Amino acid sequence: MIIGLTGSIGTGKTFVASVFRSLGAEVLDADRIAHGVIRRPTAAYRKIVRIFGPGILDSRGNIDRKKLGRIVFADRKKLRKLDRIVHPEVIRVIKKRAAGAGKGSVVVIDAPLLVEAGLDRMVDALVVVTSSRKAQIDRCRKKSGLAESEVLKRIASQIPLKEKVRRADFIIDNNGTKTKTRKLVRSVWERSKKKKR
Repeated sequence: MIIGLTGSIGTGKTFVASVFRSLGAEVLDADRIAHGVIRRPTAAYRKIVRIFGPGILDSRGNIDRKKLGRIVFADRKKLRKLDRIVHPEVIRVIKKRAAGAGKGSVVVIDAPLLVEAGLDRMVDALVVVTSSRKAQIDRCRKKSGLAESEVLKRIASQIPLKEKVRRADFIIDNNGTKTKTRKLVRSVWERSKKKKR
């Protein structure tokens, strides 16, 4: 069983993914996979440095994701260029890991760009995590230290949350307490397994 988990930046997917993991799911974190894909000396790393220049590197020669983020989230064409390099590699790794999961296991693909990358086509159930715009901004600023304007650029770069909600099999409203969210995730866990049967 493959569950797709998505939302928008700052809706609280990481917490929801941790609850799924505690229930026994194997969670494939697309962001973490992407970080691995762009590490040197991968082919993706070389392409990104060739296109965006050595100014995106830190003092040790690694890609500084904040520097790269400031460039691509200010220019849609550059963001699309980056996505064309990174997405196919991330999808390849996710498909390989999902195929290697044990029989009867539940795999959760945790990906903010799950719909944008077309990964929703390979899932049995699509779960979308929602929260208020204020909560999104507050979470992002706290987690990554980004300015509100930077957070809003990242939100604008994704498919609108309401469009993802329209496609969802299950919605987890993450505006309440962690206890409430845990209950919602458990409910989705049980219902999605029934849906698969």
